[in-house]
Amino acid sequence: MPNEQEMPAQLGYRMPAEWESHAATWLSWPRREGISFPDSYARVLPTLRTMVAALLESEAVEINVSNGAHEAEARAALEGLPNERLTFHEIPTNEPWCRDHGPIFLTRSEEPRLAIVDWDYNAWGGKYPPCDLDDVVPTRIAAELEVPVFYPRMILEGGSIEVNGAGALLTTEGCLLNPNRNPQLTREQIEQRLRDYLGVREILWLGDGIEGDDTDGHIDDLTRFVDERTVVTVVEPDEADANHAPLQANLERLRSLTIAGKPLEILELPMPRRIVREGMRLPASYANFYLANERVLLPTFAEPNDEVAAEILRHAFPTRRVVPIDCQELIWGLGAFHCLTQQQPTVR
Repeated sequence: MPNEQEMPAQLGYRMPAEWESHAATWLSWPRREGISFPDSYARVLPTLRTMVAALLESEAVEINVSNGAHEAEARAALEGLPNERLTFHEIPTNEPWCRDHGPIFLTRSEEPRLAIVDWDYNAWGGKYPPCDLDDVVPTRIAAELEVPVFYPRMILEGGSIEVNGAGALLTTEGCLLNPNRNPQLTREQIEQRLRDYLGVREILWLGDGIEGDDTDGHIDDLTRFVDERTVVTVVEPDEADANHAPLQANLERLRSLTIAGKPLEILELPMPRRIVREGMRLPASYANFYLANERVLLPTFAEPNDEVAAEILRHAFPTRRVVPIDCQELIWGLGAFHCLTQQQPTVR
C-alpha cells in the first residue's frame, strides 16, 4: 500500500481518457434480488447479453459476481458468446453500477504502471443502503491485479467525473457539491483531491443534471469529452420540458469554459423523448454511451432521435463502430451503458 502522504499526481500517475486503449472492461453482474431492476431482472438480461457481446468484439470483459451460483446465472445469460476474453471474479456487489462503485484506474510511465483509486462510496448520497459490498470493490480488484491502491477519503462516484486524459476534468456542482456527499469539504478542497488523486489540473464545473437522475447530476448523463478539446453535450429544445433550462444553462457554461486558455469545441446531442414509468420520469440520455476500443455502445429508446444521436457519435468517433442497443428496459434501473462499465487502461 502506498504511503498516505504520497499523492498519485506527485508519483506521475494520471487518469487516462476513456478513448485511450483498454486492457479490459469491468462489469458487476446484477443480482436477481437487488433493487436496481424491481420485478424486471429477466427483462434486462437480453440487453446485458447484447452489451457483453459488443464488448467482447473489442476487448476483454471482467465480471464481478457474488458466488458460484451467481456466476452460473451470468454464464447462462451469456451462453453461446465467445469466452476466450471473458473472466469472472468472486467480488460480491450490492448493485451492478460498476462505473460508480468500481475502481478508477491510473497509469504512469514508470513501474508499477497501473494503480487504482478507491474513493469512498455511499450509494449516491445514502439513497440506497446497504452499499458495504460496493464500497470495497476497488480494493478487492486491486488485490486481484496486484496493483497499488490510493485512498482519498472522499466520497465520489465514477459517473460524476469525465476526463480528457490531458489535465482537464468535467464535473457538476449538483453532485460533487451536494451536502449528501462530502459536507465537511469545501469546493477548493474537493478540487485539490481531484488534482492530487487523478492527475488533473483544470476542473470545469457544470450545474445541475437531468430530471429523474437519482445521482444528483452525474456528468455522464450530460457532457462527455470526445477528444482533448471537444465535448458532446445533451440539449432539450422544448422549453416546456423540465430538462430545457438546466441543459441550456450547462450549454452556456460550456461556451464560456476554456482548457489551457482556449475555448471548447461543442457538439450538441439531442435528448430522447420523455420516458415515464410508474409515474416516474426515467433519466434516459444519449450521453450515457460507453467507448470500448473498437465500439461505441449507444443507449437507444426506439425513437427517431436514436439515429440522430448515432450519426453524431459516428462523426465524433470515426474509427469506432457505433452499436445502438435498446435500453427501454435497462433505463428502469436509472442508468445505461456508461453506468454499468469501468475501463481498465492498457499499460505499455
